Amino acid sequence: MPLFHSHSADSAPTTTEPVATVFPVMEGANIGAVFVGQRVAGDFYDSVRVSPERVLFGLLDVAGRRDENRGILGTAQQIFRNVGVELFSRSDINESDAMTELCLRINRGLIDTSRDVHPCPAFIACYHEKFGTLCYTNAGHTPGLVRDSTGIAELASTGLPLGLFSHATCDAPTIGLEKDAALLLVSRGVVSCPGYRERSGEEFGLAGVKQLFQAAPVVSDARELCASVLQAAEAFGGGAPRCDDRTALALARTA
Repeated sequence: MPLFHSHSADSAPTTTEPVATVFPVMEGANIGAVFVGQRVAGDFYDSVRVSPERVLFGLLDVAGRRDENRGILGTAQQIFRNVGVELFSRSDINESDAMTELCLRINRGLIDTSRDVHPCPAFIACYHEKFGTLCYTNAGHTPGLVRDSTGIAELASTGLPLGLFSHATCDAPTIGLEKDAALLLVSRGVVSCPGYRERSGEEFGLAGVKQLFQAAPVVSDARELCASVLQAAEAFGGGAPRCDDRTALALARTA
């Protein structure tokens, strides 16, 4: 079985999900994701076109082992897709309000399904192809990284992880992505990847992700960027057995 698995708009899914993710083809941008090896924990990503000009995507990390929380993953995906289309399909919406409502609905769905506290850090965003804008929320997830002509900026947490409190809400700011800008998301398993030999006791860290991202050429293929990040984390760990999922998702604006 190959070490790296990836999904993009032009590739078929290579792993079993509640429903397999195939990223939408986008105008002036592309999106892709890569994960390492067999999925054993709660990393989960999905994307769906919600209107002629909007694409919704997200990276979630549901607490627990995958074989125990598959039903919760299925619930999260169902709400993400169905409610996402319901909230974002109109042209005259307030995207920030729609994003806040979507996170609230996913949050309640996780609590109802698990019938317990089941934390789920999540980064969910909606990209508008016409305007090149990104409305996002970061519910206790690893910071998103945006690289443009000014450098790299962190999209830090805007609220608590989902699945904790039934009425918890997250702020949903909007940013603009210039041509050749890129967004990179990584799971906790990438950041916490332990070092090997002389780096024993160290973690790859968000600094390691930033360093690689900054040095990368202009991103024209989001999937390639994801693969390079996970390859660097793998090399940092010296091929040691993985105790957590490692996933990267990227969106690159190309026009």
